[in-house]
Amino acid sequence: MDRRTFVSAVAGGLVVWPLGAHAQRQVLPVIGYLANASAAGFTNYVDAFRRGLGEMGYVEGQNIAIEYRWTEGQRDRLPGFARDLADRQVAVIVATGGSAPALAAKAATTSIPIVFTGGDDPVRSGLVSDSRLP
Repeated sequence: MDRRTFVSAVAGGLVVWPLGAHAQRQVLPVIGYLANASAAGFTNYVDAFRRGLGEMGYVEGQNIAIEYRWTEGQRDRLPGFARDLADRQVAVIVATGGSAPALAAKAATTSIPIVFTGGDDPVRSGLVSDSRLP
């Protein structure tokens, strides 16, 4: 093998190698987790959330990713965190810790589904509409 053939083969391999590596990387769907709490105070809830996802075949780090945003009880951080998750184009936002996280998520996006827990009456708080009302 002459020098030119060798250099061409190595260079060709170097060009193709990153493309193959990129093709093997799997982009995981991302769940945005927005909580008006601290991570330490929500350990049991997050564990239950992960178990529930696991029962449906979703495992964090394997076939989904989760982006956590904790306000540490500072409600004024919710709008910025919700906008950040919306800007990242997460697949869904899970809002927990009262109505405030869900309202912040609703204000941040009209296209990303929002799953929320707890809080006030969702119709009365403006999270959902009641088509039966005039």
